[in-house]
Amino acid sequence: MDGVTDGVTDGVTGGGLLIAGTTSDAGKSVVTAGVCRWLARRGVKVAPFKAQNMSLNSFVTRDGAEIGRAQAMQAAAARVEPTALMNPVLLKPGGDRTSQVVLLGKPVGELSARGYHAGRQERLLGTVLDCLTELRRTHDAVICEGAGSPAEINLRHSDIVNMGLARAARLPVVVVGDIDRGGVFASLFGTTALLSAEDQALVAGYLVNKFRGDVTLLEPGLEMLRGLTGRPVLGVLPYRHGLGIDEEDGLRLSLRGTVRESTVAPPHGRDVLRVAVVPVPLMSNFTDVDALAAEPGVVVRFCDRPEELADADLAVVPGTRGTVRALAWLRERGLADALVRRAAEGRPVLGICGGFQMLGERIEDEVESRAGTVDGLGLLPVRVRFAPEKTLARPVGEALGEAVEGYEIHHGVAEVTGGDEPFLDGCRSGSVWGTHWHGSLESDGFRRAFLRRVAADAGRAFVPAPDTSFAALREEQLDRLGDLVEEHADTDALLRLIEDGAPRGLPFTPPGAP
Repeated sequence: MDGVTDGVTDGVTGGGLLIAGTTSDAGKSVVTAGVCRWLARRGVKVAPFKAQNMSLNSFVTRDGAEIGRAQAMQAAAARVEPTALMNPVLLKPGGDRTSQVVLLGKPVGELSARGYHAGRQERLLGTVLDCLTELRRTHDAVICEGAGSPAEINLRHSDIVNMGLARAARLPVVVVGDIDRGGVFASLFGTTALLSAEDQALVAGYLVNKFRGDVTLLEPGLEMLRGLTGRPVLGVLPYRHGLGIDEEDGLRLSLRGTVRESTVAPPHGRDVLRVAVVPVPLMSNFTDVDALAAEPGVVVRFCDRPEELADADLAVVPGTRGTVRALAWLRERGLADALVRRAAEGRPVLGICGGFQMLGERIEDEVESRAGTVDGLGLLPVRVRFAPEKTLARPVGEALGEAVEGYEIHHGVAEVTGGDEPFLDGCRSGSVWGTHWHGSLESDGFRRAFLRRVAADAGRAFVPAPDTSFAALREEQLDRLGDLVEEHADTDALLRLIEDGAPRGLPFTPPGAP
């Protein structure tokens, strides 16, 4: 793709493509990552981009900027370092229908949805376009991900992430529909029909996602859709287990499902290790437990009842955007008492970020909840004070005799007043562990050392596999996404769209329309 130009913006050399979807969770993030990996393997210098992301699952770049975790994974698929340019606007939902607005990696305030869509969003379009222009200047191609649906007609006037972005940057648009949830033809047709004629002209085609069965049975419908809309289906991607990259929103995760859909690999030792993750309100960075689920013989489940914690070998309290609110929820549901009983019995508990804060003695919060001083669960000798400034960091260190690295995203400042031993930035007290570090369990040696301690405390004959590499498993997963695009999409057509820029398609009139 040498010398690619879009013919629109002076000085911009990289091609572009917008992956939109008929709904949230249609597969935009996965398809974007797959396209990035397919292009990277062709030697194309490619970058992901999402103008505006609403997510509690975020990541910290090496220069201390907070972006959506999905964009960080897409950058890994593209084999480039993630930067704030790839996700200039991040919205982190909180209480009272408000979200924290993170602009270019730094928090700039709290806004209600009405306040954001009433004017602030439109004013951010210039920043978004500047970031996209810079990425296109320094890369051969930029694969943009939309948000929700481009046919959210009530929000079109302030849209900066779907057709608003495509119009401003003259991007061709491919719309993804999830056939697994049903109604894919109606969804693709209806999405296009609801767009204005100017927006319709940018829609170049469709991708059908998560198809099961004989694709020849689908082909008549694909041809009929083309006849109705004048646009081709550029690929039918088959359903594959275990292909989801880091989710944007932990609130959509099933409380009863396992972290991984694939079957847990047999244990390396005699026993399996059962991990119960407490799905606290406004749960954030729940992907911290992905590395545990990747271990042979480790079964990870999300559990929201006290009795489900009783038979787990390890209970994990993950991060949250509402620490005080989550603490009240634990008490209301009897989960707080269950965690206290576990600690008294010497059974392992791990708190990460907000979960770490809840396990402490006291929380002083005049920033997030403005609840003042609130008693924690008292399981760790830690006192937490919420600071207006947000900690965003990529720490490295050593724990349990192993090298470890992670990332920090929090307003709470922890003062550790005791404990049996330090644990990263936190501590261990008996069988209870706590730290602010997200992602630490992705460090293979540290994860194995921690699981050995957990198994000993739980009385399990569990032995971590000596050769599990979480980074290698991630790479394998991203390659599978690239394979999906390369083998089942019209890659020649995708390349033409990326190279040639926005199509000049014709709007269509739905049957029966006046």
